[in-house]
Amino acid sequence: MTAQTSSLKQLGRIVISGTLEAKTGLHIGGTEVGLQIGGADLSVVRNGLDGLPYIPGSSLKGKLRSLLARVYTPGKLSRVGNSRIYLPDCIDDYTDPEKGFLFHLFGVTPEMIRDAAKRAGTEDEALPTRLIVRDAPMTKKTKEALDRSLYTDMPYTQVKTEVVIDRITSAATPRQIERVPAGAQFNFEMVFNLYFDYDVKFLDRITEAMELLEHDCLGGQGSRGYGQVRFIKRGAEVKWFNGVNFDNEVDAWKTAFERDETEGDAS
Repeated sequence: MTAQTSSLKQLGRIVISGTLEAKTGLHIGGTEVGLQIGGADLSVVRNGLDGLPYIPGSSLKGKLRSLLARVYTPGKLSRVGNSRIYLPDCIDDYTDPEKGFLFHLFGVTPEMIRDAAKRAGTEDEALPTRLIVRDAPMTKKTKEALDRSLYTDMPYTQVKTEVVIDRITSAATPRQIERVPAGAQFNFEMVFNLYFDYDVKFLDRITEAMELLEHDCLGGQGSRGYGQVRFIKRGAEVKWFNGVNFDNEVDAWKTAFERDETEGDAS
């Protein structure tokens, strides 16, 4: 589909944005380089300019993808480097909008497409990734609240001490984990680009992934209570190009999708 891909025209763009709130402490790991004496063993990722914790777009996008993969593609995990992700067994999984919606939404590397095409004996086909997930910065309201807080251990975060017990020797090994406090809010934004009429159907998958996340966890230490989140505010702005219009299909999705549980201005 190389020729077809080169002649693609964008039909529309839907900007999905809102506010994500940490219902429990949130730990998304940052670099340990330059960690000062007295700091946490596991630090959070921070903005290099202002030092504020944020949610990387890669973390949010990866989690949304993995949750959908668990539901729709069980037993098809492959190892890539140090990670295990779902890959197509056949090029048909990629080109079929129903079977391959994960790849259309979240993308797949050219190498994976070439390998799948080679196994299937077909021409390799590469289509643009539909979903862009941006970094989610901490809201101004949360920053100001944490500036006034007397209960943070480090700037804008708390440090939770946990103890690992050796079940054989009973030896205790304490460790300190930095996390963003429960109640912190972040401004998220995702951009969904449409290139084919069937792309409209992927909107329900995005909603489903976001709702799956609310019943799972974001970041590390999730099995111990970290990382419960909720999209307390979510909305969508739609723009069409090249004379097309899918308002009939999108309006119903948008009405069901939009939500606002914020109190006042969360910016």
